[in-house]
Amino acid sequence: MIEFFETYKTQFLYALLIVGVVIVMRGLTTILHKWLIRQEQKKFPGTEPKTVNLVKRILNSLWLVLGAMALIFLFFGEAYDEFREDFRLVLYLGIVAVITIVVASSVNIWFRRSVERKMTEGEDPTTYKFLRYVAVFAAYATGALIALLAFPSLKGVAQTALGGAGVLALIAGVASQEALANLVGGVFIISFKPFKIGDIIKVADNMVGTVTDITLRHTVLRNFENKRIVIPNAIMNKEKLINYNLDELKICERIEINITYDSDLDLAKVIMREECEKHPLIIDNRSATDILNGKPKVRVSLISINDYSVTVRAWTWAKNYDDSFDMRCDLLESIKKRFDREGVALPFPSRTVVMNKKQNSIFTEEEANTED
Repeated sequence: MIEFFETYKTQFLYALLIVGVVIVMRGLTTILHKWLIRQEQKKFPGTEPKTVNLVKRILNSLWLVLGAMALIFLFFGEAYDEFREDFRLVLYLGIVAVITIVVASSVNIWFRRSVERKMTEGEDPTTYKFLRYVAVFAAYATGALIALLAFPSLKGVAQTALGGAGVLALIAGVASQEALANLVGGVFIISFKPFKIGDIIKVADNMVGTVTDITLRHTVLRNFENKRIVIPNAIMNKEKLINYNLDELKICERIEINITYDSDLDLAKVIMREECEKHPLIIDNRSATDILNGKPKVRVSLISINDYSVTVRAWTWAKNYDDSFDMRCDLLESIKKRFDREGVALPFPSRTVVMNKKQNSIFTEEEANTED
């Protein structure tokens, strides 16, 4: 045994040195990982350091692979020749992965800072948020193509794509028509800007929310229940939508209430006008000529005659969508209470049953309900 250790003394010393270097490199990687996490938490508190954790795992794996390569070469020189190409492939892929992740993360951080700066300065961050996805996707796609160069069967495809010729053909070949439609839709949204980040929009008849993100594939809305609505960009380009923040922010909110036929119409109009005009969120949208001509701040008119009721409408103005929603809820409540106090009845259907004793039959008639 002593002779064995004496014979391979040099190899054992080098092996201990290799193991020590691997341990030191893993320790330095851990220290660097903790420092990067602290820096990221300072700049972006509350975010999960997924990228930093992934880089740490890859680097630790690389140190183990390099250590194993050195030990095999030290003790099994002949076997090293058989595994050399495999080790080189793993080392190449690991280095490409680390560089790709670092580049993509750096690009992502730069765009995130630009978006925050734009929002702080009150500017539109939509373009930067969209370009962030494009840049990160391009970085990962380039890294994947460089990694393919290590495989002889795929080397030609990677060289063609990296050379620029056939990039669009490659994307078109692997992507579906729907995915391309969403990608083009996202580009159109960013280019023509029918809406931007922070706008309140209404899609179809029942989807209203604030635009929180526009990605390569979809647009994200946050509705007033704080739920996220994810809509593909291709659909956003086809749908007719209402943008409450485009150009002027002020909104005309229509307050409509049905009253019974025998209610005092003039009194109902006076109540609605008074309740609307005293609301704190209402704004005066009259022109100087309208004010000189004595036109009221709130117009109230009878707009329809129905089967069991008549509809009275008040036109009110608010400075934005949020105020108009709050004002509508408040006015419906206050007008209803005033109607109850002053004898203006709201209609609801009732049924009158007529008994015919001779024919032993029952007739029903729908009529409007009155206070009687």
